[in-house]
Amino acid sequence: MSTWTGKPSIRGSSETMRMALLTCVSVGITFTWGVEMTYCTPYLLSLGLTKGQTSLVWVAGPLSGLIVQPIVGVLADESTSRFGRRRPIIAIGSVIVALGLLSLGYTKEIVASFVEDAESARTATIVAAVLSLYATDFAINAVMSCSRSLVVDTLPITKQQTGASWTSRMGSLGHIIGYAMGAVDLIGLFGTRLGDSQFKQLTVIAALGILTSSAITCWAVSERVLVSVREDPGRAKGQFKVFNQITSTLLTLPPRIKGICFAVFWAWIAWFPFLVYSSTWVGEMYFRHDRPDAVAESNDALGDMGRIGSTALTVYSTVTFISAWIMPTLISAPEDNTFTHRPPASIAHWIEKLNKIKPDLLTAWIISHLVFAFAMFLTPFASSIHSATLIVAFCGIPWSLAQWAPTTFLGVEVNKLSGASDPSAEVPYRRLSVGRLPSIEMRDILRPDHDAELGSPANSTGELSGVYFGIMNIFTTLPQFIATFMSTLVFSILEPGKSPELAHDAHPSETRNPEGPNAIAVCMFIGAIAALMAAYTTTKLKHL
Repeated sequence: MSTWTGKPSIRGSSETMRMALLTCVSVGITFTWGVEMTYCTPYLLSLGLTKGQTSLVWVAGPLSGLIVQPIVGVLADESTSRFGRRRPIIAIGSVIVALGLLSLGYTKEIVASFVEDAESARTATIVAAVLSLYATDFAINAVMSCSRSLVVDTLPITKQQTGASWTSRMGSLGHIIGYAMGAVDLIGLFGTRLGDSQFKQLTVIAALGILTSSAITCWAVSERVLVSVREDPGRAKGQFKVFNQITSTLLTLPPRIKGICFAVFWAWIAWFPFLVYSSTWVGEMYFRHDRPDAVAESNDALGDMGRIGSTALTVYSTVTFISAWIMPTLISAPEDNTFTHRPPASIAHWIEKLNKIKPDLLTAWIISHLVFAFAMFLTPFASSIHSATLIVAFCGIPWSLAQWAPTTFLGVEVNKLSGASDPSAEVPYRRLSVGRLPSIEMRDILRPDHDAELGSPANSTGELSGVYFGIMNIFTTLPQFIATFMSTLVFSILEPGKSPELAHDAHPSETRNPEGPNAIAVCMFIGAIAALMAAYTTTKLKHL
């Protein structure tokens, strides 16, 4: 049996405050992703890369997730740091993210200080920008992995959906702030104090955001400290024990966790083109359909396209944020069968009727796949910035569920594997056979004086959360490679040249006439088919 010292706790006088502090780091994480998704594709295109080359650069995201999250998860699970298992990695990773963002924003200046030849500087700038993007992605994946595990470690089974939905809410808030700043003319607002371009100022603000939000979470949460790891014959040993542990766990996944992972696999094939290219797509709709003359008139096409895309994504994130607050009240959560809320007698009758018709989380997740598929089927038919923005905003609803549904299901299963008690036989999750995984000691989750307020009869252990969330991330990242390959193929066929909107220094023979089908829309249309497969795979979870 593993031995521990101390008790986990979260600062704050109310559950709302504690949840907000626990998940505050999600604001900085999604702010960073927002800056990348909105500006990095146009930025790389402005450096002279083609869309096909840019899609290959975006392999950074899935590659970093495939490598970093499982390894960090295993290492964190066995960390005996006196500061806890998750917070040290969150802190170190956030510093690396901030440095990566700053080097990404000021790549040209950094390169110019070392390289004088113009042609060599152009090539070196592209290389430095790509390396900065990779460093940022690798570090943000480490932060994201440990922040999710921190929620699972800290909250009881009956609060896993609450924690996941709060992560979604705070993440949506980060997107709203990031996209709203991207839509504002920061040069006109702040002058050139933070940089002489929109992109530079956003990277500075994002760097400050990730440092501040991670510092708040690390300050507010106290972890219990792992003193020694239990002796388990099933635990990998030897020089490559991290990789052996990942491999052995991957090959022996319980049926329900395997089902969750495959549902996530198909969903991410569908979502990846949308998340990476939707901002650029909306900007292209404007320049190609609404104002084709605006390209020649613009002094900062990159900034203009980024602001147009950010406006659409601000609306999208607002829809996601509102959905993250409303939908949990309309969907049956795992704790609904274990904790009886007592509403005022005057509305008790109506609450009872509502509870009878509320869909369970699994059904809602299936519906969200179908809703997203419908939206993606419409993308090739969009012909203006308004229709494109409407489609993007509509996707905020299914994205809200895509963020917290799989995390909720996996959080519950991981805690059962770790030996947490199942408070009620009526809970709609089957207990899995865990073989050689012995129970570990139970513990108080939040400050003892708040346990009654949380109404939590079942405690969380989360001892295995790092490796299992790392494995789920493998099923998140592998489809991104598939989606990247698909996008590269589509771009090479439909738009093989450099961007006519952004690559102003390119020779006319290197650009392609923008008339014809939009390559990004075709990629998202193909993603709709994967969303239908995700709906089918999620349906099979009902029988596991």
